[in-house]
Amino acid sequence: MSQHLPEPEFDELYRELILDHYRNPRHKEPLADADVVAEGYNPLCGDEVELRLDFNNGTVTDVSFGGRGCSISQASGSIMSEMVIGKSIANVRKMSEQFNKMMTDPESEPPEELGDLEALQGVAKFPVRVKCATLAWHTLEEGLRQREEGGHEAHVEE
Repeated sequence: MSQHLPEPEFDELYRELILDHYRNPRHKEPLADADVVAEGYNPLCGDEVELRLDFNNGTVTDVSFGGRGCSISQASGSIMSEMVIGKSIANVRKMSEQFNKMMTDPESEPPEELGDLEALQGVAKFPVRVKCATLAWHTLEEGLRQREEGGHEAHVEE
């Protein structure tokens, strides 16, 4: 974290970023004829996500994100949708691994590559909410696995 702003100002910035992505999710328009459709569901809280992914030469070329649930699950999916477009599958996997580590180890320092996802770092302090933040990422990982196996649909239940 930057040394320039006191912690409360960071908290406010992060809160605003999460609420902005929740209220105005990015890449919401469903992709027609997506290469993979991946759905995730958390039965404990009712969060749902749907990812539609397009690929070309080992790169995520487009993604759409939809769903319903708490601000954390929806903001995480929206931020993720912005970050993975144009990235190689290997880079997306690395980013997912780094994000999941940040969510499960509250003491870890998030790498700069996570960008706006750092706004969700505080969720790691509330174990019951971690699945909210990681649902879209686990759904993405399953979608990538399906792509490699030649499948077109993936389902995740947290």
